[in-house]
Amino acid sequence: MTDTTHGIGGLTFDPKKRAMPPELGVAIALVLITLAFEALGWLLMNDSFLFNTRDTVDGIFNVARLKIIILQVSIIGIIAIGVTQVIITGGIDLSSGSVVGATAMIAMSFAQAGEIYGNPNDRAVFFEQGLVDLPLIMPIIVGLACGLLAGLINGLLIAYTKIPPFIATLGMMVAARGVAKWWTKGQPVSFPTDSYAALGAGMTPVFIFAGIAILFGLALRYTVYGKHTYAIGSSEDAARMSGIKVARHKVLVYALAGLLAGVAALVLSSKNLTAQAGMGAMYELDAIAMAVIGGVSLSGGRGSITGTVLGAMIFGVIISGFTFLKLDAYYQEMVKGAIIVGAVVLDQWRQRRTSMRAAK
Repeated sequence: MTDTTHGIGGLTFDPKKRAMPPELGVAIALVLITLAFEALGWLLMNDSFLFNTRDTVDGIFNVARLKIIILQVSIIGIIAIGVTQVIITGGIDLSSGSVVGATAMIAMSFAQAGEIYGNPNDRAVFFEQGLVDLPLIMPIIVGLACGLLAGLINGLLIAYTKIPPFIATLGMMVAARGVAKWWTKGQPVSFPTDSYAALGAGMTPVFIFAGIAILFGLALRYTVYGKHTYAIGSSEDAARMSGIKVARHKVLVYALAGLLAGVAALVLSSKNLTAQAGMGAMYELDAIAMAVIGGVSLSGGRGSITGTVLGAMIFGVIISGFTFLKLDAYYQEMVKGAIIVGAVVLDQWRQRRTSMRAAK
């Protein structure tokens, strides 16, 4: 006889039917993938992926590789946190990569130094207007405003014109990439001030990513904002009947996703010390894949920031592992494509499994 615990109104709970948290499955996958690269390293390279094998380096673990893994995913991870919230509401955001490109170009043009090695930087976008050597707060405000504006436009179109999120954000993706190319007629924007360059120096991108992840993880879990986000994704009609202002909340979610794309653009352009119109290409697909791998359901209503962070780490381990094995870059693109498709297949399988369990 199955042991059950009685609840309110005579309801029973069967412990055997308790589902494993999606984050736990993602964490296990992360460990298995890491161990697979460790085994392949010894088999093919006679070297360790995880541990130090050089006498000149102190410590047991390869800390340098760990830092590289986290750095590789931190910027796209910032985007993925915004995309996660959009997907939980039942939407999608295809514009984040292009918004990064446009925002990076515009923000960097307000962050350029007035001199280069003692010579006037007359190629600065606003050199003639005297808008060089501006305080750090200026490009930050400009960058955040650009991302926020793009997100607001997405949200307003989706919430009030009832355009499908796929179409609305696809249009923004194309338009934002056009803005990035038009801003300087395709020319890169370089030579930022030292204060702006510090935004992406060292491990700063990781700290920014971690801070944003903690902030929105707590917000989704413990605040009214999070409860409304999950409610809309689970059933928009039920959320509306319960008094949630669905349209206004959708605008807020997409605006925050755009804002986070703006943050990613600031960090990326600062880290690279330049901004180019092609920046952020395909970042939106990587961000979506990170979220879905982390347990976020494409049908909405399920997911967490913790899962997305773990999904980002899986991406980082795979990229670093391929580099460690000295495999060509195009293999990484093939694997990324397979991961994106596999993530969607996994999400569909999870949904069918959940439906079958609920029907029993």
